[in-house]
Amino acid sequence: MKHRTGNLLTDRPELYEARFPDPGRLAGRWAEDVLRRYGAGPAVLDLGCGTGRDAACLQDAGRRVTAADLSGAMLAHARAQHPGPVYVQADLSRFDFGHRAFDAVVCLDSSLLYCHTNEQLDGFLTSCRRTLVPGGLLVAEMRNGAYFLGRDEPPRIPAVSRFTWRGTTYRSTTALRVDRAAQLLRRTRRWTADDGSPPVEEHSAWRLLLPQELRHFLTVHGFDVLALHDGPGPRTEPVWQPGAEPGAAADGDRLHLIARKPVGDSAGHSAHPATGEQP
Repeated sequence: MKHRTGNLLTDRPELYEARFPDPGRLAGRWAEDVLRRYGAGPAVLDLGCGTGRDAACLQDAGRRVTAADLSGAMLAHARAQHPGPVYVQADLSRFDFGHRAFDAVVCLDSSLLYCHTNEQLDGFLTSCRRTLVPGGLLVAEMRNGAYFLGRDEPPRIPAVSRFTWRGTTYRSTTALRVDRAAQLLRRTRRWTADDGSPPVEEHSAWRLLLPQELRHFLTVHGFDVLALHDGPGPRTEPVWQPGAEPGAAADGDRLHLIARKPVGDSAGHSAHPATGEQP
């Protein structure tokens, strides 16, 4: 079996959009609703932009969007299929687009959780704070680590999924495991296709952050947390609808964050790194 340490859908963005269609641009519309609700200015940085669908949606809403991703394949697809934003390659755990360059940073679809260590999360928040104007917003949507508290482990029987694209049927077998010591949700996924291509096995992981732990990191890095809730959002059940008010609970499987850099923040101030202590 051929082994891959990345993600087949990241390497083949057209397959990603076939597997996870979003014809209504729900995630981008949710992000735009949040930006309008909290009065964000027009300059937006979309981190972990993937195929560029959400960045293009924000651009179409009148924003000036810079969209960043680590995957060159994703960025090439985004430039070709979702033009409008400026697309750049960057590591979200250590990026530098200058001081006070953006009115808002948007980080959707659990992209923030690819910061696996406290040091990487520190780097992300330090970079966000540097690039935001005073009063700028940080908007993120991700898996909720608290969802696993008091619940059974992820199912031991792997989940099987199929989809067909351009005459080829792709089959994935996905197993999840909670690594408590590292605070990671680890995923092993095996892909097969009926076009004769060799099977692919890939490994990935997301950081599992608890709501109060996330609040701690944000506070230490000088952000004011305006909202932290489990829904409604673009990946919740029921899904977000225009005009929906943010919830107050934080025990569902998704977490939605809105934080603000204080208006009086000094451009030269550097936050102390978070200690990673558990609340």
